[in-house]
Amino acid sequence: MKIKAELMDSHGLNRTLQRLTHEILERNQGTGELVIVGIRNRGDVLAGRIQRSIQKLEGVRVPIGILDITLYRDDFQRLAESPVVQETDIDFDITDRKVILVDDVLYTGRTIRAALDALMDLGRPASIQLAVLVDRGHRELPVKADYVGKNVPTAQGEEVQVKLQEVDGEEKVIVIVP
Repeated sequence: MKIKAELMDSHGLNRTLQRLTHEILERNQGTGELVIVGIRNRGDVLAGRIQRSIQKLEGVRVPIGILDITLYRDDFQRLAESPVVQETDIDFDITDRKVILVDDVLYTGRTIRAALDALMDLGRPASIQLAVLVDRGHRELPVKADYVGKNVPTAQGEEVQVKLQEVDGEEKVIVIVP
């Protein structure tokens, strides 16, 4: 695999998250009834950064949760014999709340479909809004993000990788080709 392009460095990533934060606050007219839920393994890190940014701007600590979608995936049977199921950590009721669902890359839409199923098992939110760092196209399901950091048209064989300090020890978003 080789790097085709670097889409964002650490500075670009932070600037993009700041813009997404402002868009979320503007659309929702502040933080009332807002909660943030990040999809493991990088959506949760991005969700935490958005939460801290909201707190800095508004002085309000919005509830945050982490969603594991492993058991909701439509390819669960095709995963390894022992898939790694991690804990969903949402210690608040999402019923009648505005849920901001956060993920790193939007591709086919299947991850988001699984996340929506998992969220609906936890309650009935007033709304679910999707925030993604990168939308790379190639949808297989009718899913569209409400907040997009960067739209990046990609070829089928390419892969967008989000590298975050907390998970990967480095900060950047790159496109990889075989």
